[in-house]
Amino acid sequence: MSHLMNTYARQPVAFTHGEGAWLWDASGKRYLDALAGIAVNTLGHAHPRFTAALHTQISRLIHVSNVYQVHEQEQLADKLCALSGMDEVFLCNSGCEANEAAIKLARMYGHNKGIENPAIIVMEKAFHGRTLATLSATGNRKVQAGFEPLVKGFVRVPYDDLAAIRQVAEHNPDVVAVLVEPIQGEGGIRMLDIHYLEQLRQICDQHGWLLMLDEVQCGIGRTGKWFAFQHTGILPDVMTLAKGLGSGVPVGACLAAGKATGTFKPGNHGSTFGGNPLACTAALTTLNILDHDKLLDHATNLGNFLLNGFRERLGQVAGVTTIRGQGLMIGIELNKPCGELVQRALAQGLLINVTADNVIRLLPPLVFSQAEAQQLLDMLCPLVTGFLSQA
Repeated sequence: MSHLMNTYARQPVAFTHGEGAWLWDASGKRYLDALAGIAVNTLGHAHPRFTAALHTQISRLIHVSNVYQVHEQEQLADKLCALSGMDEVFLCNSGCEANEAAIKLARMYGHNKGIENPAIIVMEKAFHGRTLATLSATGNRKVQAGFEPLVKGFVRVPYDDLAAIRQVAEHNPDVVAVLVEPIQGEGGIRMLDIHYLEQLRQICDQHGWLLMLDEVQCGIGRTGKWFAFQHTGILPDVMTLAKGLGSGVPVGACLAAGKATGTFKPGNHGSTFGGNPLACTAALTTLNILDHDKLLDHATNLGNFLLNGFRERLGQVAGVTTIRGQGLMIGIELNKPCGELVQRALAQGLLINVTADNVIRLLPPLVFSQAEAQQLLDMLCPLVTGFLSQA
């Protein structure tokens, strides 16, 4: 009997090692990883340049307190701002911490404007984390249940509904920000229209609100751009990152620009482990390899290959509702719950995920090859058709 708290419905397999897009269990069975630790293992497993950089950093310095200057932290902040056009960065350990920082920043921004009870507009079916504040911002009653009372200060609207946001603007003078995922990952790979984000930018500017984008899952090259917002012509005021930023080493970031810049002052926010030299080296190395190996273009091209392949082979299958995605962030929505496909795929040596009950979520590492993408098509399509053909 394990002494671990029973917080995960774990699959009956433990992996011993990996290489590229492949993992092996203790029996020597090999698995094609189309999940990448839920968009975390950007460079796959045991990437030689990545592991060499971590080994060098570990032998030199792992952690120092944030009461001192950390050069690796400054280098990472410079790199992220150069890639994004943002102005400043707070470094932490995870996506929920990055979103906590964004929520705190928005509240302080509101208080600085004289708003006593600042509110943030959030979306239905959103997922922003499991701390009390990010759980309260999340639009999923299943994960909120049992943790009431939730944190106040959030106004929920339907995803991709500008009219609802305009209505809130007319009736709630306490709103200071909008927090939204450009692509809802946990919500089922639901994508915002480019024009929605552009008009949302205009609404935020009109009312003096912060536009805060949660790119924890869709950022760091996954959609074929460094950040999903770069498919549009806008710049957010706040953006949060984590997951793929450190290729498996825990690191998160909250970036600010424009009117959000300079909101935090010394003592307003902090993190013991956030931005330590090891985590920053992992993030810097990830970004450098993505750039050097042109993996953003690769994500675009391979994502199109997969989307076209799935649409060709599953698009006319009864029970397949939609096939959608951008880059290597793909969702196949079925007309019924399909969680059992995870175990069926596992038995065949394939790692996938099902989210929102009926959406197969695919988040392969950005080092996925075309041959591996073809294997994914050849393995998953028969599983889906077989599942849907059952009475």
